[in-house]
Amino acid sequence: MKGRHPFVTTLLRWGINALGIFVAAEIIPGISFRDGKSLAIVVVMLGLFNAFLKPLLVLFALPFVIMTLGVGILFINALLLLLAAEIVPGFGVEGFFAAFLGALVVGVINLVLGSLAGDMPVVMRHGRRRGAMPPPPEPGRRGPEGGRPPAARIHRPDRDHEDVIDI
Repeated sequence: MKGRHPFVTTLLRWGINALGIFVAAEIIPGISFRDGKSLAIVVVMLGLFNAFLKPLLVLFALPFVIMTLGVGILFINALLLLLAAEIVPGFGVEGFFAAFLGALVVGVINLVLGSLAGDMPVVMRHGRRRGAMPPPPEPGRRGPEGGRPPAARIHRPDRDHEDVIDI
């Protein structure tokens, strides 16, 4: 969500998260909320959990997350959903299986709508942009004076005045 004010970005993320929880409550029998107020409180709680608790849980469970090829993140999200159900009155999750399915539904909706809203990082881009590293020299081709190949230009946002990060 490049170019947007951080407050607008946060509200958009919360809105996408609220839609994900709403859809999860509609299609998964073990997840329910009483009214819009409880849904809003759950969204804020999950936002706080994702900001503060989730990084610690991922760090402690990193070997498990790596061994499961990232599926362990769903287990962590399910635990955070169960924790939110324990804290927020009017929001209920009946068991771990419902929480796991809810975390899966919320995650997929966040992925799809977040990418449509421009919140996801660019994983692969075709073509080159200004300031990108040049391609490696052809085999046998040397730089000027027949010595080492020309040095690659290092992208420095502070000097190039770009804020694009390609991952």
